[in-house]
Amino acid sequence: MSATLPPLPPAAADLLAGAGAPPRLLAHLALVHEVAERIADFCERQGLAFDREAVLFGAATHDIGKTLHPEELSVPGSLHEPAGHELLLARGVPERLARFAGTHGSWGEPGVTVEDLLVSLADKVWKDKRVRDLEDLVVRHLAAATGREPWETFLALDDLLTAVGEDAPRRLAVQAAHPVV
Repeated sequence: MSATLPPLPPAAADLLAGAGAPPRLLAHLALVHEVAERIADFCERQGLAFDREAVLFGAATHDIGKTLHPEELSVPGSLHEPAGHELLLARGVPERLARFAGTHGSWGEPGVTVEDLLVSLADKVWKDKRVRDLEDLVVRHLAAATGREPWETFLALDDLLTAVGEDAPRRLAVQAAHPVV
C-alpha cells in the first residue's frame, strides 16, 4: 500500500514545516484537506456561498497546535485547539484563516460559520465518523442556499459522505504508515 500523501496548500505546508509538524500530523492534515476539497466541490455544486480558501486552509492546519501538544497525537485532548490558534496568529496568519485551529472541535457553539462546519465535517468523515448533529447543521445551510427540502439535501450530502467513508480504510492506513514523531 502506498503511503503517498495528497499535497497541502503551499502556505500551510510552510507553516507546518516551520512548526516542526511530525509525519503523522502532516499525513492527517493532508488527508483531511483532501476530504475537505471533496466537500467544498460538492457544496459549490449545490450553490452554497462560502470561503473556499478558508475551508481548505483550515482543513490543512486545524491541528497545528499538536506540534505544541504532541501527546494529543496519540490520545484525545483539546489543548492543541487554542494553542494552534495562537500559533497561527503569532506567525501572521489572519484570523479568518487561523480560527479553524480553535473551532474545529467546537462546531456546536454559537457563532460558528458554515466554513467552521465544513472543516469540522471533513475532520470527522475522513475516517468515516458520522456525526448527525454536525451533518444536520450543514444540511440546514445547504437547504437554505438551494431552496431544496432538507430531506433532499440530506440525501445528497449522505451520498457524498458515504462515498467519502468508503475510502476511509485507505486514508487510515496511509496515516498509520507515518510515524507519530
